[in-house]
Amino acid sequence: MLSTVHVVDDDASFQTAIRRRLELAGYAVQVYSSAEQFLDQQPPDNQSGCLLLDVQLPGLSGLALQSRLREAGSKLPIVFISGRAEIPTTVSAIKAGAEDFLIKPVASGDLLPAIERAIARQDALQKNQSELDLQRSRVASLTPRERQVCDLMVRGKHNKQIASELGPTVRTIKAHRHRVMEKMQVESLAELVAIAERLDRHSFLRAAGVSGP
Repeated sequence: MLSTVHVVDDDASFQTAIRRRLELAGYAVQVYSSAEQFLDQQPPDNQSGCLLLDVQLPGLSGLALQSRLREAGSKLPIVFISGRAEIPTTVSAIKAGAEDFLIKPVASGDLLPAIERAIARQDALQKNQSELDLQRSRVASLTPRERQVCDLMVRGKHNKQIASELGPTVRTIKAHRHRVMEKMQVESLAELVAIAERLDRHSFLRAAGVSGP
């Protein structure tokens, strides 16, 4: 599936030229003449692509659109374009999370690498988020007892220590431990610990329904 570049610019001749360049480079292109039009037709957040956004727009400005999208939690990366090199504007856009800031006329040697970097970063973030969501769902599939055992496992407790703390026999703890490894789809304790660290210690405990320090 092609990545989509969403171009927000009120200059019709620029829209035509940029669409041609981007389509030749292998991208799908959607063009909007204003920030309001983009907001009305806003693409789903999980779609691979980026926003090529002019700073100066009629109505809602490019920076104002960036702010709106950030407040809404949008993950669509933004590459700004402008007819003027204004350092304060550039700094504001980058500080607010813009991937790049390009000055018109934009050479393909600058434009295409900027878009490629933005989309690659977005795709990597989406992949990472999908993996985190999958791991969280596996944690949530554990029973309350399995969650307690899991928490003590990642704290480095041995079966006898876990049995002593929770009450069941060592044999029962071994069974719980086996099911934890099975449900979390890991081959070793090291993998389980790595998942716990990746999810963040406190969020992992909350997902497991266990209170901790």
